[in-house]
Amino acid sequence: MKSFDAIVIGGGQAGPFLAARMVEKGMKVALIERKFLGGTCVNAGCMPTKTLVASARAAYVARNSAVYGVNIPGEIAIDMKVVRARAETVTMNARNGLIGWFAGMDGMTVIYGHARFEDPKTVSVNGETLTAPRIFLNVGARPVIPDLPGINDIDYLTSTSIIHLDTLPRHLAVIGGSYIGLEFAQMYRRFGTEVSVIEHGPKLASREDEDISDAIADVLRSEGIDIHTGVSDIAFARSSDGITVATDSARIDASHVLIATGRKPNTDDLGLDAAGVITDKHGYITVDDTLATNVEGIWALGDCNGHGAFTHTSYNDFEIAAANLLDGADRKLSSRILAYALYIDPPLGRVGMTEKQARASGRKIMISTRPMSRVGRANERGETKGFMKVIADAETKKILGAAILGIEGDEVIHGIIDAMNAGTTYPALQWSVPIHPTVSELIPTVLGDLKPV
Repeated sequence: MKSFDAIVIGGGQAGPFLAARMVEKGMKVALIERKFLGGTCVNAGCMPTKTLVASARAAYVARNSAVYGVNIPGEIAIDMKVVRARAETVTMNARNGLIGWFAGMDGMTVIYGHARFEDPKTVSVNGETLTAPRIFLNVGARPVIPDLPGINDIDYLTSTSIIHLDTLPRHLAVIGGSYIGLEFAQMYRRFGTEVSVIEHGPKLASREDEDISDAIADVLRSEGIDIHTGVSDIAFARSSDGITVATDSARIDASHVLIATGRKPNTDDLGLDAAGVITDKHGYITVDDTLATNVEGIWALGDCNGHGAFTHTSYNDFEIAAANLLDGADRKLSSRILAYALYIDPPLGRVGMTEKQARASGRKIMISTRPMSRVGRANERGETKGFMKVIADAETKKILGAAILGIEGDEVIHGIIDAMNAGTTYPALQWSVPIHPTVSELIPTVLGDLKPV
């Protein structure tokens, strides 16, 4: 049996950085990864997909360049082998960077294999047994495959496998109208593929307010994406030239099917029962406000604990654990203000409560909206789709949440994120003097239009 000061299971965006901090403190740490360092973000999420999004935007801009007085003769062609290779290069550079970083650390032992608990202080991997007083789980999540008629008879894609395509689908049917599915839908439409989105719920991006969801649908429809919502029945069958997707309202002749119906944690094969670690009904590991599980000496970070499922929230889990365990701090998970983005074009930047959540909270609230068509930068760039929306507490004057669907919305939202984290009231932010011409300069204007509802 090999002994360590700590064992980290999973090489995503929390565990490896925590392992590195512990090594800096002179600890002996084992980092166990069953496949690739970097987790979903590096290998099948943010980095490769946003690289593909960038290629798709380049194609879109090229096709529409005449609007800006730039004439490109001939057809705008897509070389998917080059597109895929570029995304793969970004992934490999990041992954190899982590490999090199850890290789240079005395006290760090990286083990590739499948770890399972033997008891609360012991795990087995590759036939070896390891023990440590502290064990951190950062095992991530994977796509959910729903039990739909005919699904096992077809070769479907997931968000992990679709990034490896090096040919262009004739018609891509996306099952699931949430964040992952919508990003791939617009991406492949811009590459030149016919795209249909099929969503069980009544609207796309169901987490958002109805006006945001409607605006997202308008953006996608304007680019020729076929959207089906409120679909109750879906079945698949092989056809002579692809896959038939039959719903209760349509029949789609697709060449490829992407299943984007959510994700589930990679916790079902860790031997958690042997350690006594509790999970909820969806398999997420139950943690307290410090990310500790019900078993002393075991923590769960990142997607597997169900508190975020984003790269930045996973990294923040590392920050919380490191601050509390290594720096004598008292940071809490409940202090985190959730923010995220949807990377369609234009992107959606989101922070805090939706209008629906704010109304349900019983607070007296104020709301302000402004169309992107009234933003100078948006008009100058010829990208006026979307709008800004801010919700505030009428009594405390604190900002409760915001949504910015529009050009650079994923960056502009950070002004609101910073204000909310600092506890700044909206009147104070309203009197800032932003730079012109930017999208951010409209934040004080939007705040000045807040009205009670």
